[in-house]
Amino acid sequence: MSEQPPLVLVVEDEPDLADLYAAWLGDEYRVRTAYGGQEALDRLDEVDDDVDAILLDRRMPGLSGDEVLAAVRERGIDCRVAMVTAVEPDFDILKMGFDDYLVKPVTSDTLKDTVTGLLRRGEYDTEVQELFSLTSKKAMLETEKSATELADNEEYRRLTDRIAELRSQADESLEAVTEDDEDFAKLFQEFDDGN
Repeated sequence: MSEQPPLVLVVEDEPDLADLYAAWLGDEYRVRTAYGGQEALDRLDEVDDDVDAILLDRRMPGLSGDEVLAAVRERGIDCRVAMVTAVEPDFDILKMGFDDYLVKPVTSDTLKDTVTGLLRRGEYDTEVQELFSLTSKKAMLETEKSATELADNEEYRRLTDRIAELRSQADESLEAVTEDDEDFAKLFQEFDDGN
């Protein structure tokens, strides 16, 4: 018996949009949809620890995406989460436990690339996962905030310090890996490009 494809949970309160995302991903992944926050938590109970990635809208009636994300992390569900939302990011994202953040509208290719990236991140140790997550948050804030706003924000400064610390640790680990390990080299290339 072959291994099943990864399971992606799409959480979106607009059913047409949730179904569209599911259709885009359905050829490569097992996909479940939830049309609200409480339904998402119910779906997570049904699939147990089997979910590999969650695409989560932030602004939903009832339980918001932020509350769903907090519940996922409190339950210790080990999966990657991308916020896919119309909510422009603010500094509050620095305290949130997601791995990636997409602002709607998104394309099929962007959504597929995001899921691929989320699943690849799940293969690496926690420090590398943290580096991915923090780098994503930093990039999103740099897109949305002015240089002055960034410079004046203490949390943003702590974020950049933590990224530098994690990159230094990753550089030390990289020395132990052979130079012909292409996948590993690609992993760190996007961080070097973001300097």
